[in-house]
Amino acid sequence: MGMTGIEIFKLLPKTNCGDCGVATCLAFAMNLAGGKAELDQCPHVTEDAKKKLAASSAPPIRPVTIGEGEYQIKIGGELVLFRHEKTFFNPTGLACLVTTDEESSSVEGKIERFKALRYDRVGLTLKPELFAVKDASGDAAKFEALIKKIMDSCDASLILISDNPEIMEAGLKICKDKKPLIYCSDITKGGGFAKLAGQTKCPISIKGQGNYDSVIKIAGNLHKGKIPDIVIDSGTRDLKKALEEQVAIRRAALGGFRPLGFPTIVFPCEMTDEPKLEMLYAAMFIAKYAGIVVLSDFQPEAIFPLLLERLNIFTDPQRPMTADEKIYPINNPDENSPVLLTSNFSLTYFIVSGEIEASRVPAWLLVKDTEGLSVLTAWAAGKFSAETIAPFINKCGIKEKIGHNNLVIPGYAASISGEMEEELPDWKIRIGPREAAHIAKYLKEWNAE
Repeated sequence: MGMTGIEIFKLLPKTNCGDCGVATCLAFAMNLAGGKAELDQCPHVTEDAKKKLAASSAPPIRPVTIGEGEYQIKIGGELVLFRHEKTFFNPTGLACLVTTDEESSSVEGKIERFKALRYDRVGLTLKPELFAVKDASGDAAKFEALIKKIMDSCDASLILISDNPEIMEAGLKICKDKKPLIYCSDITKGGGFAKLAGQTKCPISIKGQGNYDSVIKIAGNLHKGKIPDIVIDSGTRDLKKALEEQVAIRRAALGGFRPLGFPTIVFPCEMTDEPKLEMLYAAMFIAKYAGIVVLSDFQPEAIFPLLLERLNIFTDPQRPMTADEKIYPINNPDENSPVLLTSNFSLTYFIVSGEIEASRVPAWLLVKDTEGLSVLTAWAAGKFSAETIAPFINKCGIKEKIGHNNLVIPGYAASISGEMEEELPDWKIRIGPREAAHIAKYLKEWNAE
């Protein structure tokens, strides 16, 4: 960034109005300097200040938003080449390709799988977001019908692909309010697509001729033509070369080369006919450095690992993954069900909750905030102690949900049981298993007496 947070702050209105989404102008300035905010979030900044701040406040890779509602995605906006340097902010979008010459049953199957592929993890819902709708027949009516079919069946965000501006215009008439990505597959007709992007305020993706050099001039012209939201496809379908170009584009953008300062889209579905290879290619491009990955299908065995990879890559490496501090009902518990306690380290939560779920025994799982530390580490750090646990137990509302007073603490925290009984005199403290693998057996033998 060209200016520090303090230098940016001096040009802001200093009203501390909060209209930008943060409490103070100084905090907003720091976010601008760190690339975590955009200047247009402040409605009160002067035009003179905008001119001075425009270059300094803009992230090196422009953030581009596609779609509306639950499946809206934001790509780009990244600040580093390696996530350990800072973090990656906007996860890669996952799209499925459907074409106008595809069998209706195939399209319907993809839609049903799209709707079913939702996974809850660490308080987040992991899911793919997009359909890439391709005009493969040159028939505007078929293109419109396919778009409408998807819109009537699900709320997925859309990528519209055609080499004919007239067919693209027909498609946009029925879905422009969803802010789809306009994908221009023929750069010789870019002017017509650029006009559509300007009229609808939708982002546009341009396809190069097998290298990123071919998109530099077009992207520059589009940007000068006041079409700011651009996505780059170098056009390369060779794996090795495509990877090299993804890295080169990211390096150039972070180095301040504005013509390449946009997110990218890649098509593993056009690089191989082998589903397993396609999944591996997609995994590589999620890591390096695609904004959108387009697949030939949504299959659970491929999508689930890709979603987990994406979650891990786009999680701040300097902060542990955590579960929310709250009560988690598992297997439909009632007032007689056991109550177990654990820490909010995500791996601990998933192991414990998974074992409880697998046991099929209804239970209440209390997750205590330990700042992402495991039970033993949190106990050693003083974050999983009777003094910190007792207020949580008293305030979380579990007393109103059960008809007994038994609380099961982790076996590794057995040493705090005496202190727990002092802090929670109305509760009977039980020592649970040391190993999660023994939870199922423990629960099946548990009773409240």
